Amino acid sequence: MTNQYAKLNIANKEPADCIDFRSDTVTLPSAEMFQAMVGAKLGDDVYGEDRATNELQDYAAELLGKEAALFFPTGTQSNLSAILSHCQRGDEVLIGREYHTFVYEAHGASVLGGVGICTIDTNHRGSVSVEDMLAHIKADDPHFGITKLLCLENTVSGRVQPQAQIDELSDAAHARGLKVHLDGARLFNAHIHTGLSLKDLCYSLDSVSICLSKSLGSPAGSLLVGDQETIRKAKRLRKILGGGMRQVGVLAACGMYALKNNVARLQEDHDNARRLTQGLSECRGLQVSVDESQTNMAFFHCPKEHRENLQLLLLENNILVPKLSSASRLVCHLGISRADIDFTVQVFKAYFSSQ
Repeated sequence: MTNQYAKLNIANKEPADCIDFRSDTVTLPSAEMFQAMVGAKLGDDVYGEDRATNELQDYAAELLGKEAALFFPTGTQSNLSAILSHCQRGDEVLIGREYHTFVYEAHGASVLGGVGICTIDTNHRGSVSVEDMLAHIKADDPHFGITKLLCLENTVSGRVQPQAQIDELSDAAHARGLKVHLDGARLFNAHIHTGLSLKDLCYSLDSVSICLSKSLGSPAGSLLVGDQETIRKAKRLRKILGGGMRQVGVLAACGMYALKNNVARLQEDHDNARRLTQGLSECRGLQVSVDESQTNMAFFHCPKEHRENLQLLLLENNILVPKLSSASRLVCHLGISRADIDFTVQVFKAYFSSQ
């Protein structure tokens, strides 16, 4: 992906010069968030003395209705620590085949923790069926690893998972002695879309990882939320994995600002994604998944013969998108305005009207 942006020399350009749809990870802190960082009450977090981090962890645990929370530098480390907190070497975790914890986290549970990964098929909405999940739980037999954990995700590629389905999966897993972890990197988008409280979204789950650096706009950081025992284990694992930081309150203060100020505004991103989807659907030559735009992402199929030239035109207009494909995804975030959406649609339409 790096080469396609070399023409613009992105590293030497001001972010304001570009309309960046690659991910909601590209956002920068606002002036108010920087001010929160400056005023953070700091201490040594490895000693448990960083006041800003402690306040953030307590606030997040209360927000999600759990006993405790732990700050991590990344969501990958948070998810990995959760899996290893619930499983021992030789145990097995069930994960949806398209989920981030399986596809994009380098199989860390297996590489570093000796935990086997068993994948389950997901439908076009990203959901796992209860029947499939139960069918993959191994019998108590020395030939097999012991199935200990079910990993879910919400949202999945911007698609909100039905809460009744998550609760049913969790209840079925618990009845078979499994714990349930949720990769909730964009859980706040599900909260805005459904109108359900965060406590309701997390009620049936044993642990949840939430990301502060995606939709919420913090520069870094994720939180693992769960019961006291899981968080106790996770803190030891965080140390082993190199995630024990010192005066990390400068980042925790950004996370606290994000949780208190940037949740309700996610509706703007959802509205922009729908506006973008509608605009792209008016381009002859694009196949646009209008019904798939639930949160902050727009999806479309770009025919192979148009991909290279369209990508070049977008780059020439300082519009950054992932490499165009049969399953292209554009992500809206706090760095993209309604005017940016309208300009982007204009460039798309100009391209296809010239074909």
